[in-house]
Amino acid sequence: MNGELFKSIVYLFVGLSLLLFGMRLMSIGLKKVMGSGIKKFFNKTRNNPLVSMGIGILVTLVVRTSDATNAMVIGFVNSGAMSVYQGISVMLGAYIGTTSTGVLASFSSFQFSSFFLLFSFIGTILLFIKNDKVKSIGEFLTGFGLLFFGLDVMKDAFLNSDLTSFCQNMFAGIDYGIVLFLIGVLVTAVIQSSSAVTVIVLAMVGGGALGFSSGLYIVLGATLGTVTTELLMSSGGNVQGKRIAVIAFTLRALASIVALTLLMIFESQISSFVRIFAINGSDELPVAMFVVIYNVIFMPLLIPLIKPFTKLFNKLIKDKEKDELSKAIHFIDDKLLVSPPLAMMQVKKEILNMFDLAYENYLHGYRKIVLKENTNDKIIVASEDKIDYLNARITDFLIKLSSKAEPKEEKVIGAYFHVINDIERIGDHSYNFYETAVKMKGEDMSFSPLAVVDLSQINDIVEPMFALARNIFDSENAEGLSDLHAYEDKTDELKTRFFSNHYERIKSNQCSSEMTQYFATLISELERVADHLTNIGFSIVNPTGDEENTN
Repeated sequence: MNGELFKSIVYLFVGLSLLLFGMRLMSIGLKKVMGSGIKKFFNKTRNNPLVSMGIGILVTLVVRTSDATNAMVIGFVNSGAMSVYQGISVMLGAYIGTTSTGVLASFSSFQFSSFFLLFSFIGTILLFIKNDKVKSIGEFLTGFGLLFFGLDVMKDAFLNSDLTSFCQNMFAGIDYGIVLFLIGVLVTAVIQSSSAVTVIVLAMVGGGALGFSSGLYIVLGATLGTVTTELLMSSGGNVQGKRIAVIAFTLRALASIVALTLLMIFESQISSFVRIFAINGSDELPVAMFVVIYNVIFMPLLIPLIKPFTKLFNKLIKDKEKDELSKAIHFIDDKLLVSPPLAMMQVKKEILNMFDLAYENYLHGYRKIVLKENTNDKIIVASEDKIDYLNARITDFLIKLSSKAEPKEEKVIGAYFHVINDIERIGDHSYNFYETAVKMKGEDMSFSPLAVVDLSQINDIVEPMFALARNIFDSENAEGLSDLHAYEDKTDELKTRFFSNHYERIKSNQCSSEMTQYFATLISELERVADHLTNIGFSIVNPTGDEENTN
């Protein structure tokens, strides 16, 4: 290898590094400038796919990469803030928006592109200014300049005839549309950026190292390869995230296969058409415009397929987590709705089932935070998931039942709605005990022996309230309501007294002031559990469970 060839290879890799770093710096800078504004775009998503697609285009124009947009989309879908249908629509728009990077990079073939290099100088100066927003703009401008500088360095590398001839001969040996397409897919899967692959292809085409038609096949493959990033990102999420990634890949693959077939059949016609965008005899802009035209035409055409593909993959990709949670349901089934009286009996049993789960988690949570028992954390988390699932399923069942029930049963159904809400809130408080216990353990903190005595006194009242409230609700016997009310009053009294005790212990150095937030929160939550139990008991005489309104 002669010295000039080695130097050109070094220039090639240095240029590639500058190009990729510039693209990353542009993306980082713009995301900082936009801040929370990016997420506000997502809040405007609707079931109108064209609106969602437009949002995907706009967001990607800002973050400069569809991968970043789609990562946010998968996050929103995983959290339930966005439906799969909305998410796919946004992602299709992102694929259109990401083509802007290729068009921007193609400007390097213009004579005035040298002026773009000055943006790196301007951006670097802005990086020394203390204002964070100005610094972010500086990052973007520096990246913008480095993008074009990297392209120029890569093109200079291809001025070496030996390097150019090597690349030409290599691609001449694999001058098959399908093979070039697959190269685009694989390289993009490794780099994880179709924009970067497109820009590299532009540099090679502009430097004469790659033929124009070969470049079209590779950039087309890159449009499919980028979806592998979504598949990787979704692997650690929930089933909805996995579905949206697979659907996006399938739709993208379908469009790519159709476009590849058309390109192989009409290669000369398509090449001639996109070359109308050529300026100064350069093929860089035509390659970039090929990607734009492909996405602008095919992505909207995929919209009618979103719903049927969503239904298909809902069946193919089973929600194992949901299947596991469904085992928490013991007594209700929609088939029971044909007999409202029977359904009323069964839903009451299911509510008691939910109540027992909440009581079990209360014991686990209390003992973990106060007594520092080594409770199996997975049991607490699993029970909380079951409680939430039961809440949703029972609510849905009651809504359906309310349309079939007799007028006298409507009041009972109304009370049941309040009861499951109270049980769900008890579950939340119990889970809070667990989370606080984990946090306290991480900070190596624990309650003082005197604080444990106070907390145990409240618990000694709350625990019997579980049995009393359950018995009253199950038997519909109002005799125990006065006792339940007395217990609730006692927890209010102890809460106030124990607040005072805590501050007295701090004064006498018997307790740390750092424990105030944990102690105050815990006794407040214990008192709230007592309130919810009282509501459950009083629900037999008042749907809202507020004993103050019962006479």
